[in-house]
Amino acid sequence: MLTEEMKQEIESYILDHCPNRRGACIEAMMIVQRHRGWLSDQSMRDLAGFLEMSPDELDGVATFYNHLFRKPVGRHVIWICDSVTCWVMGYEAMLEYVQTRLGIKLGETTPDGRFTLLPIQCLGACHHAPAFMIDNDLHEDLTPQRFDEILADYK
Repeated sequence: MLTEEMKQEIESYILDHCPNRRGACIEAMMIVQRHRGWLSDQSMRDLAGFLEMSPDELDGVATFYNHLFRKPVGRHVIWICDSVTCWVMGYEAMLEYVQTRLGIKLGETTPDGRFTLLPIQCLGACHHAPAFMIDNDLHEDLTPQRFDEILADYK
């Protein structure tokens, strides 16, 4: 069930930015995800009804966007860029290091629930590849030492 706080945030967004309820679907999913950490099937059904959409329509939008999570993720999501430029600049070695350091593979979450490691096609940081993001923070010129220093800042 959507909380009153979620409903109010979504309604406020609709009033300020959308000609109809359906137009708020991406932001509405982000609001629910911000409160719950991910978008469960029940949350999607509740939200679809609230937005006057079918659950399948809403799921079709959710599965298109990388930053909408349809299964639980860690407190911090690490997006490692696997674009051509990052590959040329050392992606494979860095991916191996990151997976070893965290003890997980792509698509997995650390046992303590701290980090989820996901690939992303491009971060637009080709001039400083390889690159990665933790949550919404872009980090460029990735090296093992730099990764360890940055990781220490995320509790």
